[in-house]
Amino acid sequence: MSNNNHINTLAEEIQEDVEWIENSLDLDLNGVTLRIRTNHLPLLEQLERYFAHVTPGSSDPDIEIFALEREALDTGLPFVDWAREAGKSGRKDSYADLSGGRVVRKIRTGMLFLQSESIRMAVGPCLQYDNQVINFICSQYMNWLQQNQWLVCHASGLEIQGRGVGIAGFSGGGKSTLMLNLLENEQINYLTNDRLFINSEGGTASARGIPKLPRVNPGTIVHNRRLHGLLSAQRREALLQLPPTELWSLEEKYDVLIAPTYGKNRVTTEARLDTFVLLNWQRESSEESRITEINIRQRRELLAALMKSPGPFYQKTDGSFQNDSDPFDEERYLNALDGVTIYEVSGKVDFDAVQSQLTQRLGL
Repeated sequence: MSNNNHINTLAEEIQEDVEWIENSLDLDLNGVTLRIRTNHLPLLEQLERYFAHVTPGSSDPDIEIFALEREALDTGLPFVDWAREAGKSGRKDSYADLSGGRVVRKIRTGMLFLQSESIRMAVGPCLQYDNQVINFICSQYMNWLQQNQWLVCHASGLEIQGRGVGIAGFSGGGKSTLMLNLLENEQINYLTNDRLFINSEGGTASARGIPKLPRVNPGTIVHNRRLHGLLSAQRREALLQLPPTELWSLEEKYDVLIAPTYGKNRVTTEARLDTFVLLNWQRESSEESRITEINIRQRRELLAALMKSPGPFYQKTDGSFQNDSDPFDEERYLNALDGVTIYEVSGKVDFDAVQSQLTQRLGL
């Protein structure tokens, strides 16, 4: 492929002679309509199954996304690795900035993603790597949120009788496990798994989720009876023989479908942000797990547990893109969290103890 230096030229060349399916998948995300189009019916059907929990869009799209099913494509572009965050290792994303936009390449799979103010396109073996397509779809809603003053947090989110609860922790801290354990209480609804957005207007903080379902590792599955069906009995028994530290760190993702697993009407999209829980416990600790209310302005080091880079897909309102060296604006996070009750979880990792203490604190 020729080395095009303009995003529009590259997009035109990639989709030359492509026949897009007439049908589309339209999603209504809090009044923002996303339309997903593809050239591959099995991919469209897979995306429809995945996003079944989302309200169908019924208006003209605000954002249109194309997913082109084909073999991995070599563009000849000079890609640069995107730096991983603290606690993460290995190469994941690379990118090339062109006139008018950016191309992001997933290093492991070869999937390409074209991003500009008018072009949003996933290119490659999309069905095989459908989770990367789903992430790209979610990233477009994330862009809209951030362009409208919402801040991204690396956190899970729940809704309890209109109150939003965020759960954040350092890498591998167990926020998804705690969130799914709490969902056993039918008064608690799912808001989001790994990306929680916060905003404050008039002194009132709000939380929004993205339509991505929880993705969990075997360490979460083997100890949660409701999730056992995600693994064969033989696989689960084999995993239980692993040393706890090895099981805890094993990366092997499985999607959790909320409605079939926890029941209908257990997904919400927005809530007033009432509480934030920061998991600062330690696996090697011998102290009892405990929850303590803190003043986050006096414990600014804990902000690192919840702040999240917008990532390589984020395009700002002026058309420029996020850089991996852009610093966090801690003051914006602190201002957004004003009036929100913040709890620190310390001591040893004990999900049952913390779940019991937290439900009491939340009046459940």
